[in-house]
Amino acid sequence: MLRSCNPATGEVVATYPFMDDTEIDRHLLVARTTFLQWRTSQFSERRLYMLRLAHVLREYKQAASEMMTIEMGKPIAQSVAEVEKCAWCCEYFATNAQEMLAPQSIATEYTQSTIHFQPMGVLFAIMPWNFPFWQVFRCIAPALMAGNTVVVKHSPEVTGCALMIQEIVRTAGFPGGAYTTVLATHQQAAHIIAHQHISAVTCTGSTKAGKTVAALAGANTKKCVLELGGSDPYIILDDADVRHAAQVCVQARIVNSGQSCVAAKRFIVMSSIRREFEELFVEFMKQKVVGNPMEETTHIGPMARTDLRDELWQQTSNSILKGATVLLQGGPTGLGLGSFFTPMVLTNVQSGMPAYHQELFGPVAAIIPVNTEEEAIRVANDSVYGLGSAVFTSDVIRGERVALGLDAGVCAVNDFVKSDPRLPFGGVKDSGFGRELSVFGIREFVTVKTLCVA
Repeated sequence: MLRSCNPATGEVVATYPFMDDTEIDRHLLVARTTFLQWRTSQFSERRLYMLRLAHVLREYKQAASEMMTIEMGKPIAQSVAEVEKCAWCCEYFATNAQEMLAPQSIATEYTQSTIHFQPMGVLFAIMPWNFPFWQVFRCIAPALMAGNTVVVKHSPEVTGCALMIQEIVRTAGFPGGAYTTVLATHQQAAHIIAHQHISAVTCTGSTKAGKTVAALAGANTKKCVLELGGSDPYIILDDADVRHAAQVCVQARIVNSGQSCVAAKRFIVMSSIRREFEELFVEFMKQKVVGNPMEETTHIGPMARTDLRDELWQQTSNSILKGATVLLQGGPTGLGLGSFFTPMVLTNVQSGMPAYHQELFGPVAAIIPVNTEEEAIRVANDSVYGLGSAVFTSDVIRGERVALGLDAGVCAVNDFVKSDPRLPFGGVKDSGFGRELSVFGIREFVTVKTLCVA
């Protein structure tokens, strides 16, 4: 039985039965049957569906936002913004998909040589709890516009969100089977990956989960895209606007209450500005309100589950035992019966500590002092992860140079990393492979077909 719990109160919101194998197989058959028709539709037809989907999303904005906040604790203002971002994503791909997938002519000795982008089939998407709507829509908007259909296994914590997304898609008028939510176990997910009606797989989640999915997809010769964990480094160089850097870095650390794979995790600060940065960072962090996620003034809500809170506390405590210095004391707190964690700031973080090597999935910041630009780059790259990164400097050319030396799929200069429908998003190393969003994302799940005419 799937159980949805409110992390702010500890109360059970709802329970849902898992689907049996027969029901799942029926859904996969419907998705495949729908694909055979959907792939023949014109871009102009798909565009109308997708624009309608954006409209319906906005109609559901309040209900969807409240569902996200109730099920995983996201502050309500961020939930509202997430729904709006999903609508924007739908509009973007509705407007641009046809151009992105237009046939390309190549000059060869043939009379005609063209590259065509054709829909691949049924995409199986395994989605995480931390951005319950955005993760799904940034997958399905390009996939549906490309002519694919999608089956989603969402995280158990946000089953209510998963079922609401299905309702929204159907309300927008998409044919049955274009989008399907399945309530499946991990064992059933393995069955779905191997199923003959599934053509490709995408997974957003932990590195451990991603490796399992990749192994299953590879064993069944299925294309897959993985967006996994991250321990994003933010480098603050000696010529940075320190106040601006501290403000942006705090915001980047607490987005989604710190529960984001692309949130800032490690702050690599040059020694000459270290004290100023630390003082401002702590000052700005103290201004952030921890509390009821239904209140619009709340910046940091509860962590999604108590086990995640406890794991973060263990990582933090072990780092302190190994010599990290506490600049801002926090940790598990007794706000009601929920899984709240007040922000903590550590400094003197060094190699060998969990805060240096591991992903801290919650509101704990790790400051790592360095002496030179070269050392900053080395420390930033001293990680198994490579999702996002940022550089702060008054010299944009210097910032670009440092950014290009970082092992990451996305990098910002003087700002924090965020996903954008117009730009490719994804990582390297244990943060996964493949890209979502933009022209690169929509082309991940199409067949690239070469056509030559003598």
